[in-house]
Order: sequence, then structure tokens, then C-alpha cells
Amino acid sequence: MITELFNLSGKYLQYLTQEIANPAWNSYFYWLIALSIFFFLWEKWFPWNRQQSVFTKDFWLDVFYMFFNLFLFPLLGFYAASYMVDRVFQNFLQNVLGVENLVAVEIQSWPAWLQLVVLFVVRDFVQWNVHRLLHRSRFLWQFHKVHHSAKQLGFATHLRFHWMENIVYRMFEYIPLGMIGFGVKDFFIVYIISLGIGHFNHSNIRLPLGPLKYIFNNPQMHKWHHVKNLPAGFQYGINYGLSLSIWDYLFKTASIPYDGENIELGYPDDAEMPAGFLGQSVFPISKKE
Repeated sequence: MITELFNLSGKYLQYLTQEIANPAWNSYFYWLIALSIFFFLWEKWFPWNRQQSVFTKDFWLDVFYMFFNLFLFPLLGFYAASYMVDRVFQNFLQNVLGVENLVAVEIQSWPAWLQLVVLFVVRDFVQWNVHRLLHRSRFLWQFHKVHHSAKQLGFATHLRFHWMENIVYRMFEYIPLGMIGFGVKDFFIVYIISLGIGHFNHSNIRLPLGPLKYIFNNPQMHKWHHVKNLPAGFQYGINYGLSLSIWDYLFKTASIPYDGENIELGYPDDAEMPAGFLGQSVFPISKKE
């Protein structure tokens, strides 16, 4: 088992090395670089809050989180462990339950654009529910505090989160997404779109969306999700949407009390959060309620 985990991690390292050495249109690594540069320049040239530098208080820490969560954490065993769990689950389905294929809705025969829309919407709804859970569960909230400890938002804050969130999101996404037949290429496109919207939502930019604000998340809405003191009537949080805002409007968790250009960000008692990556990594485990 341990040998196989090392072999799988080695295969991921080989894949990552090849991806970096051979730039291509379907490279996660270079899409992250390109999107980050795009929003960095947007924040620099057209900032919403002109008093905030494009190099936010924790800019380099946030940049490290970006690469750690997307590339280093999988290399440290998450990719291998995910593969092994998937294989065990598939064996359980086949040998115990007699289920040969988890796919319940085969969408490969649908038009390509419809496949992408369905996958995007279903994935975002699952993530919206997981995000709410991160706020409502006292145990999971300790991990999510790392993301909410940011005192200034910038594009890089999007991927500033504790590595445990990788596990939580994948765990809850696995079955609902596995029940929909989709190709790797389709998932790549949806992932890149979601990555771009996530960068956008956390950026220090202002882009009025008009009526589209009721469908798509945006910086003016998501900044209120990071407000230190929540508006009255909201105990756990507001504006949970990742890519889409429609879920918050449908389920009455949307709130934009006023223009939030200068609102204080963080969470009550956020002074407890260590300043560095290692301290933040062990914080949820060492934190005593």
C-alpha cells in the first residue's frame, strides 16, 4: 500500500514536471499563471479601493497558498490517496453492491455546451452547500478560519485556504459529480472558468454586473462574505456562492447592506490566527474550544 502511494506520487510529480516544461492550452499551471497576471494588472490599473496596494498585507502568503493547494498538496500524497480511495470505492460498488458504473445520467450524447452548463451548475451547487457547511460546523469552521483571516482581499486570496478544505470539497463532490458522465476535457474547461471567477470575486476591482449580479458572484458581493462582523440576522455567514450568486438569492443568504469598499474584513477574534503558513496549518488542530 505504502509503496503504491509513493509510486502514484511519483507519477504525479512526473506529470507536473512535464506540464511545467511543456506549456500547452490545457495546462492548469499556466492557466493559473495567466489568470493571476491578468487580475494582478486589473487590480493595479483599475483598483476599487485605491488606498489598498496590489501587494496586499499577506500577498506572498496567499501566492504560496495558491501553488501549495493546487500543486504541492497533491504531490504530498493527496493525489495518490484520492486515487486509492476511488479504487476502493469502485471495488465496493462492484463487488459488494453489484454496481458496475456509478454514472446515473449519461450526458455524452448531449450538445457540448449543455454538458458544460450542467456540470458547471451542479458542481457549483454542491460547492455552495459545502461552503455553508464549513461555516455551520464548529469543527470545519476552525479550518475555514484560515481563509477568513485575510484582512485584505486580492485575487490570490481566492486559494488561501487550509489543505483540509481540499479533502472536504472532494469528499462531497465525488458522488454527485461521479453520477454524471463527463469527459476530462469538459471538466478542465469548467475548472478554468471557475478558477477565473474565483480570482475575480476576491479581486480589489469594481465591475457592476447589472441584473447578472443575481446569477454570478462578484467582488462587491463576495467582499461582504469576508466582513468581520456579520449583518444582523445572519449568524453563520452570508453570500456563500463560489461562482454563482443565484443560490444565495434563492435560499435567502444574500446580503449587501451598502457599498463595502472600506468594510473591515476578518472574523471576530481573528487575532488568534498565526501569521505564517505552518502556524495556520496546525491552528485548527491545536485550537481548543
